[in-house]
Amino acid sequence: MFVATAVVLVVIDQLSKQWAIERLSDGRIIDSVGSLQLQLVFNSGAAFSVGSGSGLGPFIAVLALVVVALLLFTGHSARTRLGAVAVGLIAGGALGNLVDRSFRRGSSGLLGGYVVDFIDLQWWPAFNTADAAICVGAVALMLLGLRAEPRTHHR
Repeated sequence: MFVATAVVLVVIDQLSKQWAIERLSDGRIIDSVGSLQLQLVFNSGAAFSVGSGSGLGPFIAVLALVVVALLLFTGHSARTRLGAVAVGLIAGGALGNLVDRSFRRGSSGLLGGYVVDFIDLQWWPAFNTADAAICVGAVALMLLGLRAEPRTHHR
């Protein structure tokens, strides 16, 4: 379940970013519901454009993958179906943005490419499907942690 979720997310993420590049690269903005707009942004920073120009983006992407590896290694989070999906969303989101950093040219250096963002709420920094999946997965893991029954210790 974890692998399937991650793979599907990477495919959806890359297809949606390609769509954004093809449809929005001429400066076009698509107004949607409420304040939601679709607008192309090239992000060299971390998620939600935090730290643009600081060079932190690649390190945060790798850190997200390390966290996923730890979650899988300890096995606690991925024991349930929902836990596996949550970890898969985080892994798929991190991989989706890592693919961008690896293959979309931006600044020079290891993982120096930019991430394609295109979902703009006007009151929050622009983001993409990978960023959204990471957030949804993280919230799901927190809820699972809160829901987990406390362990009893026997002496």
